[in-house]
Amino acid sequence: MFFLKDLPSARMIEGYAAAHGVPAQAVGEALTMMRRASLLIRRLESYFADHGLSQLRFLFLIVIDREPDRETLTVGEITDRLDVAGPVVARTLRTLERDGLVAAAKDRSDARAKHVRLTDEGHAMLERLLPGYFAILADEMDGAG
Repeated sequence: MFFLKDLPSARMIEGYAAAHGVPAQAVGEALTMMRRASLLIRRLESYFADHGLSQLRFLFLIVIDREPDRETLTVGEITDRLDVAGPVVARTLRTLERDGLVAAAKDRSDARAKHVRLTDEGHAMLERLLPGYFAILADEMDGAG
């Protein structure tokens, strides 16, 4: 998260940028991007919370669903696709299983591997969330966020 409500003034950015030999415009644009991204993340987190999920739980579901030729992913594949540590993936998997949004089964040929799939409720959850999720993203890109 980026916690500044008000960005530094152009004069302040120019002073720091000159002192450190970097282009002021690039610094200003980066700070603006960080602030917008932070606001977008907060908006998405609120949206997901209103639907009983976190952003991570949503991403977990979408990562499984975005593989059109496959119904399951291994836990290792999910971990590779998310920017979180393995133990966080394991905890999230347990929560999603408990909530009935995913089901996991051991691999028949490799007892160490576990295959995860969306349940019907997991698919239904995504169907409920995706319209609002994409609307929030579109609003942000249109500058309405």
